[in-house]
Amino acid sequence: MITIETAKLAIVGLGYVGLPLAVEFGKKMSVTGFDIVQARINELEKGIDSTLEVEPELLKQAVNLKFTSNLEKLKDCNVFIVTVPTPIDDHKRPDLTPLVKASESIGKVLKKNDVVIYESTVYPGATEEVCVPVLEKISGLKFNSDFFAGYSPERINPGDKDHRVTNILKVTSGSTPDIAEFVDQLYKSIITAGTHKASSIRVAEAAKVIENTQRDLNIALINELSIIFNKLGIDTEEVLLAAGTKWNFLPFRPGLVGGHCIGVDPYYLTYKAQEIGYHPEVILAGRRINDGMGAYVVSQLFKEMIKRRIHVDGAKVLIMGLTFKENCPDLRNTRVVDMVKELKSYNAKVDVYDPWVDPDEAMHEYGIKPIKKPEPGCYDAVILAVAHHEFKQMGAANIRKLCKPDHVLYDIKYVLTAAEADGRL
Repeated sequence: MITIETAKLAIVGLGYVGLPLAVEFGKKMSVTGFDIVQARINELEKGIDSTLEVEPELLKQAVNLKFTSNLEKLKDCNVFIVTVPTPIDDHKRPDLTPLVKASESIGKVLKKNDVVIYESTVYPGATEEVCVPVLEKISGLKFNSDFFAGYSPERINPGDKDHRVTNILKVTSGSTPDIAEFVDQLYKSIITAGTHKASSIRVAEAAKVIENTQRDLNIALINELSIIFNKLGIDTEEVLLAAGTKWNFLPFRPGLVGGHCIGVDPYYLTYKAQEIGYHPEVILAGRRINDGMGAYVVSQLFKEMIKRRIHVDGAKVLIMGLTFKENCPDLRNTRVVDMVKELKSYNAKVDVYDPWVDPDEAMHEYGIKPIKKPEPGCYDAVILAVAHHEFKQMGAANIRKLCKPDHVLYDIKYVLTAAEADGRL
């Protein structure tokens, strides 16, 4: 059996999750970081991380870490940690293609006694029902006899420099008691916050998927409340601040729900629930509310424009922010695109401005070409969609300088006060 001392790691997938993990392990043991995108390998070898999750000085500290896109270079590894994306398709069903392809690749280099640990978010049972059979088929080895598996869900929060991989408690699990203990000790070697060893892989998978489902539902509740309060003519933030004076009131805020986790993970759970004959009502209701917020924001913007006799047809609208959250370049599943589509369906002319994003990535993923800099005095409306610190520093007065004399400034992130904005959630 592999020990911590004899472990040679391969991290498969070097994105927001895989790279920070590879760097931390690379400070202590032999690690090969693998990614199918050669351009990603090239930048990492130059000490550059375009996701901005790992600073250049931290990359230098990982003295035992090397990068490759060549699968043959993983043949000497005996522990494989999979950190590839698990998105949903156009019908909001789990798309396990990246996970299956990663398992196929690992299967080609898998050896007797090797351990494969998955970190990608999945529904309960996916590791053993989907991934393991692929490993068996490609490698010709037998599960829990020739090779073993583990699951330790990622808890990376993109752009968060306070909560990083080492100081976030890690859930671990393994396919046998001995492997569960090995996986737990492996992560304990880098996770200063400690670990929680789950009783099975399925329990660990379920724990991960409900973390973000719970958060999604809490935000959906606040989004629905904001719609109600808007109809009542009450400022939602004032209500939330008042309610927040009670010690056990949860401080959620309304808004768009995107990203690689919260807007995706609930569909993994509901898919599995429907597969076993249960139709989840509360979870899907929350998803419907959150998925509809982009269209709702545009409807509220148009109401304010009509009140001011500003023509919607042909109006020039600036959306400030494209990433799914503030102060990071992450565009995965951003729901800002919902507002872009809705505005264009009414023949509005839309500019998107976001100093954090890679324009080529935005064009590739969404067909959106962000502008380099908005021109003063030319917009009929502005939607403040992401709370980047650059936008906070601008303030209401400077943002309004971008607009025509008659305009609407709509804030969906509470960057501005109620008095400074013409409308907000």
